[in-house]
Amino acid sequence: MTDLQQMLATLEPRLRDGEYVYVTDPGGSEAALEPDAVIQEDEGRTIVVRREVADEAGLAYEFVGAWITLTVHSSLEAVGLTAAFSTVLTQADIGCNVLAGLHHDHILVPADRRDDALAVLRALASRER
Repeated sequence: MTDLQQMLATLEPRLRDGEYVYVTDPGGSEAALEPDAVIQEDEGRTIVVRREVADEAGLAYEFVGAWITLTVHSSLEAVGLTAAFSTVLTQADIGCNVLAGLHHDHILVPADRRDDALAVLRALASRER
């Protein structure tokens, strides 16, 4: 789907259970950590894992996030969806980290702002219906 108004009107944010953190892959243990996301950067591999997994492995992290999946099937070529949701989150003073999958966009917001973020995203969808 590439029509922005239709994407926003059918947007349904869904909160995943748990809290998530970004950590540097400690090398060779990625499979053991069962990452929820992997990002290869010039500086090394970043993985997103559940907070308890990082704690058990003794891995350091700074950001603790809540994972929200935007359950609208958007095309990878769609224009404006990221700008729309990041704008309303910015207006609510909520930071977000975006991960785009083949079927959905996923955002990690500060764990203590999860309810605020869900309300803002639901209001965005309601305005377009």
